[in-house]
Amino acid sequence: MTLNVDIPERLIRLCGSLHANGQFCDHPCLFQRRHTLPLLTALASCQALAGGFALNEQSASAMGTAFAGRSSSALDASTVYGNPAGMSYLGEQVSGGIALINANSDISNASSNFTGSNDGDMVPLTAIPFGYYVKPLDENWHFGIGVYAPFGLATEYENNYQGRAFADKTDLSVVSIQPTLSYKLNEQWSFGAGITSNHAQGTLSSAVNPVPGFAPDGEFKVSGDDWGYGYNLGIMLQATASTRVGLAYRSKVDYRLEGDAENSKIANGAIPAGKYDGSLALTTPETFELSVTQQFDSQWTGYAGYTWTRWSRFQEVVIKSPSNASPKLQNVVEEQNWHDTRSFATGLSYQLNPQWVLRSGIAFDPTPSNNTDRSPRIPSGDRYVFALGAGYSPTANLTLDVAYVYLQEEQVSVDKNDPEKGRYQADFNNSAHSIAAQATWHF
Repeated sequence: MTLNVDIPERLIRLCGSLHANGQFCDHPCLFQRRHTLPLLTALASCQALAGGFALNEQSASAMGTAFAGRSSSALDASTVYGNPAGMSYLGEQVSGGIALINANSDISNASSNFTGSNDGDMVPLTAIPFGYYVKPLDENWHFGIGVYAPFGLATEYENNYQGRAFADKTDLSVVSIQPTLSYKLNEQWSFGAGITSNHAQGTLSSAVNPVPGFAPDGEFKVSGDDWGYGYNLGIMLQATASTRVGLAYRSKVDYRLEGDAENSKIANGAIPAGKYDGSLALTTPETFELSVTQQFDSQWTGYAGYTWTRWSRFQEVVIKSPSNASPKLQNVVEEQNWHDTRSFATGLSYQLNPQWVLRSGIAFDPTPSNNTDRSPRIPSGDRYVFALGAGYSPTANLTLDVAYVYLQEEQVSVDKNDPEKGRYQADFNNSAHSIAAQATWHF
């Protein structure tokens, strides 16, 4: 993934003087260069997150098994996201719900040439809604539509955060609308496909100060939005009466966020305040998900899942400026070197009685970043996920699902050193709690 940021010529001219991221039924100063512009540092470092965090909170029923079996279980209408081929096993129904995420970060062993604090806990309480509808068209064809959030990230450090030159505030969200069709070829094979319309919106900022300790901080902020288009594909095989296998593919999506680049007064007027047109190109990665649902008996069902994500698209941040700008500013590169990830999940469900099903699951989700290029924008480590869930059907037409997830990341270190921004070192220990609730109405 390569991110290209176009810097307006006016901004280049302005700054040119400163060279210094259940069961089946159920900114140049950021670059490693010395002749760069402090003002642009914030822009580039903000983009380190552009690959985003992939969100899993699209279904409370899937969340209860740590998303194991998501592409093979077809529990409810949320299979529109998990695997569109699963619609072939459903009647007309509508599912909707919401997930709440409360993340915590403990920062230790911090040091920087900037004074300040390291409170952590920079992620606000976040709500992620979702909704789906499935309707059979005939014996073979099903139609479905879903609205969900596949990617998102929100961080906001305290005002005097010591690493503010590398990261201050980040707010990135992607909302997808997916109309979908599935076709049941026979009793064993089903296929599904959907088109995704995706709206991306982001606001990213960093502190900028060419002379920390001698002048107040300034701020550089970039914001914008765009629509991007992709597709989802799915295959489901009913291998035996008790075994179902699913394979789902979600395509990459390209965006060009058009908006504003804005800076506050920096270093006592060394860079005057201004607002400019700006744009950011980003790509969210494709994924393959393979899972198996195995019904052991009338009560116990097991799930297993494997997900491959092509994060290796995110190799570098490229800052592009007008052709008449200084040659040193026309193509400035920051290496990211993210790598593809392989995630694993396993889960169980227990049908307690006709009304209640209980779920549990565990998962391992490795980080795509590396120790050299990791920044405070995305200080993420390998994730371990533990999940509990339950489904309750008070009537034949209504199912209520709830789930709880605890996520713990391995402790990681950030060590950033830049000629213009100084050095920031710290250890991050991140964790999160998430709860979700969902209702499904069967017509």
